[in-house]
Amino acid sequence: TYWRAPGDAGIPPAADWTGSENLGAARFHWPVPEVFDLSGMRSIGYSGEVVLPLELVPRDAGAPIGLAGVIDLGICEEICVPVSLRLAADLPLPGAPDPAIRAALDAVPPRVSAPVRCRVEPIRDGLRVTAEITHPALGAGEVAVIEAGDPSVWVSEPVLERAGPVLTAVADLVPAEARPFALDRSAVVITLMGGGKAVELTGCPAG
Repeated sequence: TYWRAPGDAGIPPAADWTGSENLGAARFHWPVPEVFDLSGMRSIGYSGEVVLPLELVPRDAGAPIGLAGVIDLGICEEICVPVSLRLAADLPLPGAPDPAIRAALDAVPPRVSAPVRCRVEPIRDGLRVTAEITHPALGAGEVAVIEAGDPSVWVSEPVLERAGPVLTAVADLVPAEARPFALDRSAVVITLMGGGKAVELTGCPAG
């Protein structure tokens, strides 16, 4: 299945928790994914088995959560198809620890503080972002993924160039209306991957 930013060849996951009771917030924690190349197209996701921890926060901290929702995923073998999973459970307080969930949380890329400078310029159908990131390469097969903070904004696969400790990543951001827009720089997330490792950087300050 696919990571939260699946690449051009992937199916982005989505969740709808409408119908849940006493649910204040829900978010997935994503372990380090793999990068796949198929017929010249890149996708990002998981092979074999993956545990995706789901963190649920109750509105009323002293009451249980009645979870109800639908998760849409791409499931792949020889081809990939969209699948909807319906979930329903009454979750008592407190939950029990689980070693599989703990191991998956330990595999989530750490959020690091590294110098990042971003130049943003308008293009015909959106924005072009040039990010200069000062961070050593993590290993073979270096990849950078830029997320705009808004899942409706399409982001191209960045073009990378490394000069010593500085990685330059250039990507186009195209919203649904296909025109220049105001980018919330603080919401941008840049994930660097390589050698089976990954780190996450938040924010794209002007520089």
